[in-house]
Order: sequence, then structure tokens, then C-alpha cells
Amino acid sequence: MILVTGATGNVGNELVRALAARGEAVRALARNPDRATVPAGVDVAAGDLEAPETITPALADVRKVFLLGGFTTMTDLLRRIRGAGVEHVVLLTSRCVVGGNPDNAITRMWLDAEAAVREAGVPWTILRPSGFHSNALRWLPQLRHGDLVRAPWPDVPVAAIDPADIAAVAATVLTEPGHEHTTPSLSGPESLTPGEQVTTLARLLRRPLQYEPLSDDEARTQMTSANTPAQFIDAFFRFFSHGEFNDSVVIDTVHHITGHEPRTFEQWANTYAHLFARPDDRRLAQP
Repeated sequence: MILVTGATGNVGNELVRALAARGEAVRALARNPDRATVPAGVDVAAGDLEAPETITPALADVRKVFLLGGFTTMTDLLRRIRGAGVEHVVLLTSRCVVGGNPDNAITRMWLDAEAAVREAGVPWTILRPSGFHSNALRWLPQLRHGDLVRAPWPDVPVAAIDPADIAAVAATVLTEPGHEHTTPSLSGPESLTPGEQVTTLARLLRRPLQYEPLSDDEARTQMTSANTPAQFIDAFFRFFSHGEFNDSVVIDTVHHITGHEPRTFEQWANTYAHLFARPDDRRLAQP
């Protein structure tokens, strides 16, 4: 049995489906099991990674775990995972840890998660992806009300990756031997700025979309209004305004591990075009 944490999230949901398609026995962990949409035959269990005691029942008969990083409870979670006899943990972090500054709050969060899994005494694999294509979904409120997208860091390209490609790598690592104690970094096949992503969406949606940069002050105010922790806001500005993290490098790890090329931003956006459409656009109203 493979336990997938974060099973309702961008990567976890894709991984549950990928593992089920391989015929694997899968258990999906979710805070709200009633909201989890999973393939037939997939077991759904309640659990909250912020409350490690809640995952103990879900670990029954589990041999492998896909684990989200970034929680302050990582040591306790991994103690319970080890106690359940799990044979392999695949941890999801970020490639900002590669050469990253440990006094950056976001980098520190991921480094702490990686340290916890290394110290747990369970064979591990750590996946370090770039930013996600699905981060563009944060523009949906703007696109529902007009054709202007305002977003920060206009000159910062990111080699973003489709969450489904991260899931494909995780499925391979969880079901095939030879990946223990490795730390593959992952990226998409191209590096795009926010403006280039908006241009791609405009072409795909046949909408006259325009991109307008947010100033640093505007971006900071917006993130503060969204209740982003102050230390994380500072971390993002260190990454992208001060150049502390270069997420633009394209690497071929997805192809090397899975045998297929990662999807472009346009391919991802084509799948989710119905989400970006205006409510009155019937051409794209359904997937």
C-alpha cells in the first residue's frame, strides 16, 4: 500500500491517479475525505499533517509514503512513519535548497524537512521541483473580471513544471527500484516570464490579455493583505527581487526518470483552459 499525503492538492491528486493507473494499492490522505475525488478502488483516509497523531491509522499496512514537506511537525510525522514499518519515503521540497541560503525562511523550511527525512532512519528520495505551472491559477480572480493580469517580477523567468510531471516522477520513484537516497531536481521544458505566460494564455484563450507588472511595494502590500507570513514575503523578495534563487534553469530529469518529456506551460494551460475562461464564454466553459 502507498500512502499519498496532500491527496487533494496539485501534485497529490495527480499522483493518486497515476498510481491507480499502474494498478498500485493507494490510500489518499486528506483533511476532508468527503471532498477528495479519487479513482475507483482508491482508499481515502482522514489525516492532517499538522496533527501527526491523526495519520497513525492511515499508516496501517503502508509500505511507502509520498510526503509533503514544509510542516513544523516533520520529525513527529517521520517518527510515526518509521514506527509503522514504512520502507520508503518520497519527500517533496523545492529546488531553492540547491545552494540556497539557510537563513532564508522558505529555504530553511525545506532544508529542515530534508534533514528530518534523512535522520528518520527510513530509505528516502527527495524531489526538488521548480515553480509549478498551476501557480498561474492565482490570476483567476483577475481574469474573471477583465483582461489585465497584474503580477510582480516581470523580468524573472521560471522553468515551471506541470504538477502532473512531478507526479509521474514520484510514481516512478515509488514503484521502481534504484531511486533511494537520491535528490533529483525537476523543471519544465522552458523558462518563461509572467508576461510570456500571459501571452500564451491570450493566444490559447483568444482573449486580448495584457500583462502589467506590480511594483515591489504593490506586491508586498498584496501579499500582506493575503495574510502571507512576513518572513515568507521577505523570502520571496530575496529570491526574485534580489536574485537569491535562479529558478530559470531547464534540466532533463523528468525525461530521464519517466521516459517522457515534461509538458509545456501551453500544454498545461490547454488542459485547464475552462478555468481561465470568462463565465459567459461557452466555448471554454467545460473541460
